[in-house]
Amino acid sequence: MHTIFKLIPLTAAIALAACGGGDKKAADAACGKLADNEICVKIGSGAPKTGGIAHLGKDNENGTILAVQEINAKGGVKVGDKVAKFAIVGEDDAGDPKQGPVVAQKLVDAKVVGVVGHLNSGVSIPANAVYAKAGLVQISPSSTNPDYTLKGNKTPKGSVSSYRVVATDAQQGPAVAKFIMKSGGKTIAILDDATQYGKGLADQVEKTFTADGGKVLAREAATDKTTDFKAVLTKIKATNPDYVFWGGMDDTAASLVKQMRELGMTAKLAAADGACTEKFIELSGAAGKGAICSEAGFPLSRMAKGAEFTANYEKAFAGQKVQIYSPFSYDGVYTLVEAIKIAQSVDPEAIAAAMPKVNFQGLIGPIAFDEKGDIKGGAITIYEITDKKDVKDVVQ
Repeated sequence: MHTIFKLIPLTAAIALAACGGGDKKAADAACGKLADNEICVKIGSGAPKTGGIAHLGKDNENGTILAVQEINAKGGVKVGDKVAKFAIVGEDDAGDPKQGPVVAQKLVDAKVVGVVGHLNSGVSIPANAVYAKAGLVQISPSSTNPDYTLKGNKTPKGSVSSYRVVATDAQQGPAVAKFIMKSGGKTIAILDDATQYGKGLADQVEKTFTADGGKVLAREAATDKTTDFKAVLTKIKATNPDYVFWGGMDDTAASLVKQMRELGMTAKLAAADGACTEKFIELSGAAGKGAICSEAGFPLSRMAKGAEFTANYEKAFAGQKVQIYSPFSYDGVYTLVEAIKIAQSVDPEAIAAAMPKVNFQGLIGPIAFDEKGDIKGGAITIYEITDKKDVKDVVQ
């Protein structure tokens, strides 16, 4: 079962309807009432909507919904002698790598023309093989592991299938490590959640930190489900590091930093985009203050239309707050639609062939891609947590 989001005026509530992937009438209904020259085009969204990081997955999906609402409200997009209206087909991948290919096949079966997702690198990478085989483009708003594009797949006609609208961990990890050193940190303990995202990021931090003369006092691993860190933190405490770097998500980061303070540790917490969220601030409370974290992109506050996006988002989703990457999933939809305009086709292979020609000004900044499918000019923002995220540095 998948969910197709009925897209109605931006000021109205969002209605949901469930249907089978081959039900054209239900898909058309999701696009609203269609004129004779209009067609309904489905865009896939894969993200965790259950589990500990469901708030991040829903945030990503909300960004796609908001974009499609706007496009439809403006009359859709002319494609040949037709006008395309759009619907988002959303699937829950639970943040589980094993569910990546399963969800991907559901979206393929639903006849989507492209996919904006997934949230996690460990899910995006195996899912991409399914999308590529079906000739579909996958645009991730938040998968930062370099392997997602470095080892990405080609469509049957030879087009790149994996794209992303964020910078990679090959940029993010070094930026965090250098900021720690610039802030006076000379020693660090590194702990990760053993996922493709968390371990890969931790490896990048360790590599840069040691190359720049810092000392890694401990390197440990937990899991993305760990709730009790006290045993490993007791070992780390004995080394007395200046910082503890966590390669993982915000729910686990909050538990980690709370337990650091309960053990009397004075080390600062450092983390990356998975933990750089409003939810981390909420969950960690006073224990999280002083932590630093990174985001693979420019801050919303520095996007030219960031305030407008925030207002529209909160209005559309009943006061929900932007977590982190909904601006990027929003632009992921606009990227796919730009490729449709270029191709003047909704055929997936034609869209894939048009993707290298995409070049436009998005909400997040200029959007164009290199030959691997990585965004050109991706930025990294470093924040310090107070009662909010304070921008400390932007690296490009």
